[in-house]
Amino acid sequence: MFKKLLELKPASIIILVSLLLISVAFAFRERKQKSESRYVKMIIYGSLCIALSFVLSYIRLYRFPQGGSITPAGMLPMCIFAVMFGPTAGILAGFAFGMIRLIQDPFIIHWAQFFLDYPLSFGALGLAGLYRKNIAIACLIGGFARFFVNFLSGVIFFGSYAPEGMNVIIYSLAVNGAVIGTDTLICAAVALIPQVQNAIKHVEKTTA
Repeated sequence: MFKKLLELKPASIIILVSLLLISVAFAFRERKQKSESRYVKMIIYGSLCIALSFVLSYIRLYRFPQGGSITPAGMLPMCIFAVMFGPTAGILAGFAFGMIRLIQDPFIIHWAQFFLDYPLSFGALGLAGLYRKNIAIACLIGGFARFFVNFLSGVIFFGSYAPEGMNVIIYSLAVNGAVIGTDTLICAAVALIPQVQNAIKHVEKTTA
Protein backbone atom coordinates (compact mmCIF):
# COMPACT_ATOMS: atom_id res chain seq x y z
CA MET A 1 0.00 0.00 0.00
CA PHE A 2 2.86 2.37 0.81
CA LYS A 3 5.15 1.12 -1.96
CA LYS A 4 4.59 4.12 -4.24
CA LEU A 5 4.90 6.53 -1.34
CA LEU A 6 8.36 5.16 -0.64
CA GLU A 7 9.30 5.50 -4.32
CA LEU A 8 8.65 9.20 -4.76
CA LYS A 9 10.39 10.43 -7.89
CA PRO A 10 12.73 13.46 -7.77
CA ALA A 11 10.17 15.44 -9.80
CA SER A 12 7.47 14.58 -7.26
CA ILE A 13 9.64 15.66 -4.36
CA ILE A 14 10.50 18.93 -6.11
CA ILE A 15 6.81 19.66 -6.68
CA LEU A 16 5.89 18.90 -3.07
CA VAL A 17 8.72 21.04 -1.71
CA SER A 18 7.77 23.86 -4.09
CA LEU A 19 4.15 23.78 -2.96
CA LEU A 20 5.18 23.87 0.69
CA LEU A 21 7.64 26.72 0.07
CA ILE A 22 4.92 28.70 -1.71
CA SER A 23 2.61 28.19 1.27
CA VAL A 24 5.29 29.24 3.76
CA ALA A 25 6.32 32.26 1.68
CA PHE A 26 2.77 33.60 1.36
CA ALA A 27 1.96 32.82 4.99
CA PHE A 28 5.04 34.78 6.11
CA ARG A 29 4.17 37.62 3.74
CA GLU A 30 0.61 37.77 5.10
CA ARG A 31 1.82 37.80 8.71
CA LYS A 32 4.47 40.42 7.99
CA GLN A 33 2.05 42.76 6.23
CA LYS A 34 -0.90 41.80 8.48
CA SER A 35 -2.91 41.29 5.33
CA GLU A 36 -6.38 39.82 5.39
CA SER A 37 -6.40 39.17 1.65
CA ARG A 38 -8.58 36.19 0.78
CA TYR A 39 -6.52 35.78 -2.39
CA VAL A 40 -3.35 35.19 -0.36
CA LYS A 41 -5.13 32.69 1.87
CA MET A 42 -6.46 30.94 -1.23
CA ILE A 43 -2.93 30.41 -2.52
CA ILE A 44 -1.70 29.17 0.85
CA TYR A 45 -4.50 26.67 1.40
CA GLY A 46 -4.60 25.70 -2.28
CA SER A 47 -0.91 24.77 -2.23
CA LEU A 48 -1.28 22.81 1.00
CA CYS A 49 -4.39 20.94 -0.18
CA ILE A 50 -2.80 20.02 -3.51
CA ALA A 51 0.34 18.81 -1.72
CA LEU A 52 -1.70 16.74 0.76
CA SER A 53 -3.83 15.17 -1.98
CA PHE A 54 -0.69 14.44 -3.96
CA VAL A 55 0.91 12.61 -1.03
CA LEU A 56 -2.27 10.64 -0.32
CA SER A 57 -2.47 9.64 -4.00
CA TYR A 58 0.77 7.72 -3.49
CA ILE A 59 -0.83 5.59 -0.76
CA ARG A 60 -2.83 3.13 -2.82
CA LEU A 61 -5.32 0.70 -1.39
CA TYR A 62 -5.90 -0.58 -4.94
CA ARG A 63 -4.75 0.40 -8.42
CA PHE A 64 -6.64 -0.49 -11.60
CA PRO A 65 -4.38 -1.67 -14.48
CA GLN A 66 -5.70 0.98 -16.90
CA GLY A 67 -5.17 3.77 -14.38
CA GLY A 68 -7.07 5.07 -11.38
CA SER A 69 -6.62 4.02 -7.78
CA ILE A 70 -8.39 3.87 -4.44
CA THR A 71 -6.66 6.00 -1.82
CA PRO A 72 -7.22 6.84 1.88
CA ALA A 73 -9.38 9.92 1.20
CA GLY A 74 -7.02 11.37 -1.39
CA MET A 75 -9.75 13.61 -2.84
CA LEU A 76 -10.81 15.04 0.52
CA PRO A 77 -8.30 17.94 0.69
CA MET A 78 -9.39 19.14 -2.76
CA CYS A 79 -13.05 18.98 -1.75
CA ILE A 80 -12.32 20.87 1.47
CA PHE A 81 -10.56 23.59 -0.52
CA ALA A 82 -13.56 23.89 -2.87
CA VAL A 83 -15.91 24.18 0.10
CA MET A 84 -13.77 26.90 1.68
CA PHE A 85 -13.23 29.02 -1.44
CA GLY A 86 -16.04 28.07 -3.80
CA PRO A 87 -16.39 26.00 -6.99
CA THR A 88 -14.39 28.31 -9.29
CA ALA A 89 -11.30 28.22 -7.09
CA GLY A 90 -11.87 24.50 -6.52
CA ILE A 91 -11.99 23.76 -10.25
CA LEU A 92 -8.78 25.72 -10.88
CA ALA A 93 -7.01 23.91 -8.03
CA GLY A 94 -8.30 20.56 -9.29
CA PHE A 95 -7.10 21.41 -12.79
CA ALA A 96 -3.62 22.14 -11.41
CA PHE A 97 -3.69 18.94 -9.35
CA GLY A 98 -4.65 16.93 -12.44
CA MET A 99 -1.68 18.31 -14.35
CA ILE A 100 0.66 17.44 -11.48
CA ARG A 101 -0.74 13.90 -11.40
CA LEU A 102 0.66 13.43 -14.91
CA ILE A 103 4.07 12.65 -13.46
CA GLN A 104 2.56 9.75 -11.48
CA ASP A 105 2.15 6.75 -13.79
CA PRO A 106 0.41 8.60 -16.66
CA PHE A 107 -1.81 6.46 -18.91
CA ILE A 108 -2.49 8.37 -22.13
CA ILE A 109 -3.76 6.93 -25.39
CA HIS A 110 -5.29 10.05 -26.97
CA TRP A 111 -5.08 13.81 -26.46
CA ALA A 112 -8.82 14.05 -25.69
CA GLN A 113 -8.55 11.20 -23.18
CA PHE A 114 -5.69 13.08 -21.53
CA PHE A 115 -7.92 16.12 -20.97
CA LEU A 116 -10.79 14.00 -19.68
CA ASP A 117 -8.79 11.84 -17.30
CA TYR A 118 -6.48 14.48 -15.87
CA PRO A 119 -7.31 18.24 -15.83
CA LEU A 120 -11.06 17.86 -16.40
CA SER A 121 -11.50 14.86 -14.12
CA PHE A 122 -9.73 16.40 -11.14
CA GLY A 123 -11.06 19.84 -11.98
CA ALA A 124 -14.56 18.40 -11.59
CA LEU A 125 -13.79 17.86 -7.90
CA GLY A 126 -14.13 21.62 -7.56
CA LEU A 127 -17.89 21.24 -7.99
CA ALA A 128 -17.86 20.10 -4.36
CA GLY A 129 -17.92 23.83 -3.66
CA LEU A 130 -21.50 24.03 -4.95
CA TYR A 131 -22.71 22.72 -1.58
CA ARG A 132 -20.81 24.27 1.30
CA LYS A 133 -23.04 23.37 4.24
CA ASN A 134 -21.94 19.76 4.65
CA ILE A 135 -18.48 18.51 3.67
CA ALA A 136 -19.63 14.89 3.32
CA ILE A 137 -22.33 15.84 0.80
CA ALA A 138 -19.83 18.13 -0.93
CA CYS A 139 -17.48 15.13 -1.31
CA LEU A 140 -20.29 13.10 -2.90
CA ILE A 141 -20.98 15.91 -5.38
CA GLY A 142 -17.32 16.33 -6.28
CA GLY A 143 -16.79 12.59 -6.48
CA PHE A 144 -19.81 12.09 -8.74
CA ALA A 145 -18.63 14.90 -11.03
CA ARG A 146 -15.23 13.25 -11.34
CA PHE A 147 -16.87 9.86 -11.86
CA PHE A 148 -18.98 11.24 -14.73
CA VAL A 149 -15.96 12.64 -16.56
CA ASN A 150 -14.03 9.39 -16.18
CA PHE A 151 -17.12 7.42 -17.17
CA LEU A 152 -17.22 9.31 -20.47
CA SER A 153 -13.52 8.64 -20.99
CA GLY A 154 -14.07 4.94 -20.33
CA VAL A 155 -16.95 4.70 -22.81
CA ILE A 156 -15.11 6.60 -25.55
CA PHE A 157 -11.53 5.37 -25.19
CA PHE A 158 -11.38 2.17 -23.14
CA GLY A 159 -14.10 0.02 -24.69
CA SER A 160 -11.46 -2.39 -26.00
CA TYR A 161 -10.61 -3.37 -22.42
CA ALA A 162 -14.14 -4.59 -21.74
CA PRO A 163 -14.54 -8.38 -21.48
CA GLU A 164 -15.90 -9.99 -24.60
CA GLY A 165 -19.66 -9.57 -24.83
CA MET A 166 -19.87 -6.87 -22.15
CA ASN A 167 -21.47 -3.57 -23.06
CA VAL A 168 -18.90 -0.76 -22.91
CA ILE A 169 -21.27 1.45 -20.89
CA ILE A 170 -21.72 -1.26 -18.25
CA TYR A 171 -17.97 -1.82 -18.23
CA SER A 172 -17.17 1.86 -17.68
CA LEU A 173 -19.85 2.13 -14.98
CA ALA A 174 -18.46 -0.91 -13.18
CA VAL A 175 -14.79 0.11 -13.35
CA ASN A 176 -15.20 3.79 -12.51
CA GLY A 177 -17.89 3.02 -9.95
CA ALA A 178 -15.59 0.55 -8.19
CA VAL A 179 -12.56 2.86 -8.19
CA ILE A 180 -13.87 6.43 -7.97
CA GLY A 181 -17.08 5.42 -6.22
CA THR A 182 -15.16 3.67 -3.46
CA ASP A 183 -12.71 6.56 -3.19
CA THR A 184 -15.61 8.99 -2.89
CA LEU A 185 -17.35 6.96 -0.18
CA ILE A 186 -14.10 6.82 1.80
CA CYS A 187 -13.80 10.61 1.58
CA ALA A 188 -17.41 11.10 2.70
CA ALA A 189 -16.95 8.64 5.57
CA VAL A 190 -13.79 10.37 6.80
CA ALA A 191 -15.54 13.75 6.50
CA LEU A 192 -18.23 12.48 8.89
CA ILE A 193 -15.73 11.88 11.70
CA PRO A 194 -16.46 14.53 14.37
CA GLN A 195 -12.79 15.38 14.90
CA VAL A 196 -12.33 15.93 11.15
CA GLN A 197 -15.45 18.12 10.96
CA ASN A 198 -14.22 20.22 13.90
CA ALA A 199 -10.82 20.65 12.28
CA ILE A 200 -12.42 21.71 8.98
CA LYS A 201 -14.68 24.24 10.76
CA HIS A 202 -11.68 25.68 12.58
CA VAL A 203 -9.79 26.12 9.29
CA GLU A 204 -12.85 27.63 7.60
CA LYS A 205 -13.01 30.32 10.30
CA THR A 206 -9.50 31.48 9.36
CA THR A 207 -10.59 32.03 5.76
CA ALA A 208 -13.78 33.95 6.53
